[in-house]
Parts: sequence; structure tokens; C-alpha cells
Amino acid sequence: MKLTFLGTGTSNGIPVIGCGCSVCCSDDPRDRRTRTSALIQIDGKSLLIDTAPELRLQAVAVGLERVDAVLFTHPHADHVGGFDDLRRFNQINQAQIPVYADALTAGNIRQRFAYAFERPFPFFGGKPDLDLRVFDGPFEVLGIPVVPFQVGHGSWIVNGFRFGDTVYLTDAKDIPPASIDAMRGARTLVINALRHHPHPVHLSLDEALAVIAEIGPERAYIVHISHEMGPHAAINATLPEGVELAYDGLAVECA
Repeated sequence: MKLTFLGTGTSNGIPVIGCGCSVCCSDDPRDRRTRTSALIQIDGKSLLIDTAPELRLQAVAVGLERVDAVLFTHPHADHVGGFDDLRRFNQINQAQIPVYADALTAGNIRQRFAYAFERPFPFFGGKPDLDLRVFDGPFEVLGIPVVPFQVGHGSWIVNGFRFGDTVYLTDAKDIPPASIDAMRGARTLVINALRHHPHPVHLSLDEALAVIAEIGPERAYIVHISHEMGPHAAINATLPEGVELAYDGLAVECA
């Protein structure tokens, strides 16, 4: 199973509009971060996690030519804003694409993108053509068992996902004991960390590192990073062994 980080930035992306900080002006390509999303590829199939506003650019950047299913973590704009770009994958596949979300996210998507669920076009590619499937427990996508678990993100609930020994979690702040238990034993852990000092609805770096230490994965990758975190190279050098900041385009093999 290959995991590709399509985007690793927070809701503003990096560079941030109108900002002249050292990160936003960096010439290190790892400091240029589109909004957070990811891709899992297994047995020739591609599973997209969230549709960031830059989905088209992310897909072009990594040479993505096929999406067979989509998982949504939650309905915030930085995680669903590229929804319309799914229509190109309908055109490529010449088929509907199954989309998985919890009930709240599914309802929000249906309201926000109502045109996608109106009567079908007579051809694929004119609009997103999706089969929206609501989950409320473990399910299977493209032959991959998926175990969702919930975390707090302010007043919102966000879904993390476990795929075998790999866990993907973004936009967490409050992680209940049951969700910690759901992550235990993971060999690869993806988790969000916004910046160094505390934030009301996102994990800070120290908070994320504490979760990583409790779970004890072989490898951990940090995503949903703001420009306040600092330059990629400098921060990466301070992290514990086996922990690193992910960056757009990074691809890793997972169990």
C-alpha cells in the first residue's frame, strides 16, 4: 500500500496571502503546502482522502490519473473545496465514483453540491457523478477494511481512519480514549499539528508528539501544518526519531 501526501497545509495553505514570513518566502519546495489531503493506492486502485481546494493541481503534480473511491474526514471547506474536480475522474473512469462520509458530512455535501446529485448528465465528466454512501461503523472500500474513529475539532466531529496498520488523522484537538485505543498498534501514523503554541481546535506540535509517544508507531508523519510551525528543514531536525513533517508529494510505503 502506498500513501501519498497530496497536501499538508492548514486551511490558509502556504504561502499565506499577504504574508512575508520566512516560511511563506522560503525557496524550499517542502514549505509550499496546499490544503491537506492524501491518496492511498493498492492493487492498482486509488482511494482519495478529502478533496482539497487544490485537488486539480495536486493530481497533476503527482501524475494522478484515476480515483476509484473517496473518503471524507469532515465537511470543512479546506477538505471538500475541490469536490467539483472529481468530475474529471468520472470522465476517465466512465463510471460513477463511490464517496464515503458520515451522516453529517454527507448531508452537508448534498446541500453544498446539490447539482452533483441531480439527474445524471447523458455523459460522464459534465459534473461529479457520485454514489454517496454513509458509514456509521467499520466498512470496506475497494477491498480495503476501513475502521473510522471520531475526534473533536472544536464543536465539530472529525473522522480518522485506520487501514490495517496505518492510521490517518487530521484536524484533531480532543482525542477520546476509545479513539486512542483504535490507533494502538499502528505502525504508520499520520496526525495533524498546526504550530508550536496551543490552538483551540487543532493539536499543537507538543500535543501531537504526546499522542505519537502514546501510540508508539514505527513512523509518524505530521500534516495540516501552518506557516507558524517554522521552516520544514529546521523543524524536521528537532523531531524525535521516526517522526517527520510530511510535505506535498511525499510518498511512502505502508503495511
